[in-house]
Amino acid sequence: MKRFATIMAGLSLVLTMEAQKTANGYPISQVPFTAVKITPNTFWGDRIHAAREVTIPLAFQKCEETHRYENFNMAAYTLQHPGHEGLKTPKWDVSKFMGFSFDDTDVYKTIEGASYVLQTYPDKKLQAYIDSVLDIVAAAQEPDGYLYTARTINPEHPHHWAGKKRWEVEEILSHELYNLGHMVDAACAHYQATGSDKFLNIAKRYADCVIKEVGARPGQACVVPGHQIAEMALARLYVLTGEKKYLDEAKFLLDYRGKTGRKDVYSQSDKPVIEQTEAWGHAVRAGYMYAGMADVAALTGDQDYLKAIDAIYQNIVSKKYYITGGVGARHQGEAFGADYELPNLTAYNETCAAISMVYLFHRMFLLHGDAQYIDCMERTLYNGVISGMSVDGGRFFYPNPLSSDGKYGFNFDNSAERQPWFGCACCPSNLCRFIPSFPGYMYAVKDNNLYVNLFAGNTAAIEVGGKEVVLQQSTNYPWDGDITLTIQKNKAKAFALKIRIPGWVDRTPVPSDLYRFNDDVLGTYRIQVNGQEVKAPLENGYFTLSRSWKKGDVVSIHFDMPVRTVKANRQVVDDRGRIAVERGPLVYCAEGADNQDFNIFHFLMPRQPRFTVTDRTLTGSRSVTFAVKAITVGGQAVDTDPQGKAMVRDATLTMIPYYAWNHRGPGRMEVWMPQSISALGNY
Repeated sequence: MKRFATIMAGLSLVLTMEAQKTANGYPISQVPFTAVKITPNTFWGDRIHAAREVTIPLAFQKCEETHRYENFNMAAYTLQHPGHEGLKTPKWDVSKFMGFSFDDTDVYKTIEGASYVLQTYPDKKLQAYIDSVLDIVAAAQEPDGYLYTARTINPEHPHHWAGKKRWEVEEILSHELYNLGHMVDAACAHYQATGSDKFLNIAKRYADCVIKEVGARPGQACVVPGHQIAEMALARLYVLTGEKKYLDEAKFLLDYRGKTGRKDVYSQSDKPVIEQTEAWGHAVRAGYMYAGMADVAALTGDQDYLKAIDAIYQNIVSKKYYITGGVGARHQGEAFGADYELPNLTAYNETCAAISMVYLFHRMFLLHGDAQYIDCMERTLYNGVISGMSVDGGRFFYPNPLSSDGKYGFNFDNSAERQPWFGCACCPSNLCRFIPSFPGYMYAVKDNNLYVNLFAGNTAAIEVGGKEVVLQQSTNYPWDGDITLTIQKNKAKAFALKIRIPGWVDRTPVPSDLYRFNDDVLGTYRIQVNGQEVKAPLENGYFTLSRSWKKGDVVSIHFDMPVRTVKANRQVVDDRGRIAVERGPLVYCAEGADNQDFNIFHFLMPRQPRFTVTDRTLTGSRSVTFAVKAITVGGQAVDTDPQGKAMVRDATLTMIPYYAWNHRGPGRMEVWMPQSISALGNY
């Protein structure tokens, strides 16, 4: 095991430096996940551990139980025995045993997550298991590279979403290109994590098949993805391989949107992408497409793409962004709503949509280098994303509302509590792949500048100006605002360390007028180098320390972390007369389980609330126990007596981090707390 770990560490460094040398088009380069090792028993260390110990094994188990692997086996059998008699039997009726035409992607996404985990926890058994799954996948690939079991299992009678011919219903239901996108993303991650090209070669063959068959040339299918993600995946494949044909195909899939047979808002195909200025339609599809647009803008220098994506970003954070960092107001169409349409009880906020926003916000930072984008990314990470998975990694949300009466069935399966899995498993499997990828969002580099974007315990080997720097970060963030950065190794000598000062410290909750702080608290921060306080003006939200660094140099960062209250723009009707409560990057909520003496919907926050922060251990169902910082505040509970007369009594409200709600079963929950009688809930 020690020898394996040493080999993996060496491979990690080689791949890290190789990746950083590859031109990715962005002015700023992401420090890849292969360079960063998250410290165990920390906030994010616990989440990656949960993914490794529970979520990923559960996802692989579900792939076995729900016919995912068998789909590949059946496709392989048909390829080996074309026209076999079984095709005429009910057993081979694809629509009867395959729930969705994109079921293959659950296998790909789980492999992707497992590949990221291998970086933190090298595991020969896990790697061997992945290889065995890839053998099953490879056997289902047709001779020309096409890999889509929904058709290959029974070409004459494929899944009812697949269409009779390749690509003919791609823009509506088939998800052939969606399958490609998740396959390519997973294959790139697997290659970066292991150095093996086994999966990469499978994905390249399917991508080459798509390039040959999908395009604007005579004889090709001139279609664009019904569900976007292939665009960003093909851009990633181009960066990894240097083969421009993959970038060209990604750009085609975007350039022709709004120009083919399908034209509607739901799929962001009502007009060409460069004419789009606001977020509309299915929020996950949109988020993936916007991330792909940012990739193409960076890689090609297309200014029309850049202008469009800047406008769309502004529309989201100014008018369509929840305080929890989620997007997608409407259950109907899993879609963005109109400007300022941000309901709480009926909010959709699909977990996958929050993940897509992380992709978008991170790319916007790589384009522009402004901390505002990381501020949004952090808000979404700590609230809208991790709320979708229980702290032990075994239960999930599909939507993530900001209010619950314990009865309204907001989940995909019409339930009001976390579920062990879903028939449409896109959210659990997406969390499978995303949570372990967190290390890749912490740092970035540009020339001799090293950006510290996120705060979590880790050790990172980063190439700055072509030279290796090893940086260790120690912190109890997000529970407190103290961070220590230690230079463990420095071959770069002089470089600029750029430390993000989060907007929640001393500026605004979000970079727009959608939300504003509603108190007179003055947030402060302090930076010290080797015990000596240093000062510098902020530049694009970053505190810059330029010096010749030595091994053992220590940077100490302190962010004040008071409880803050937030008000929404008056145009957000559902939040009028209400405030939200935050501490650091975490949004808080009131849950009935902590406030059983009164109805939380009838609790009135005082005009000048006084908060107390306490340590709290929550014990959920299935013996899930975890620690949080809870917040208590005094106020008034409003009720009626048996004669219907109003009664008001003093009460103390307990609030917990939003991501932690619903671990104790369904019940009342509220993020936006009333400050006026007119805003009280009526349920």
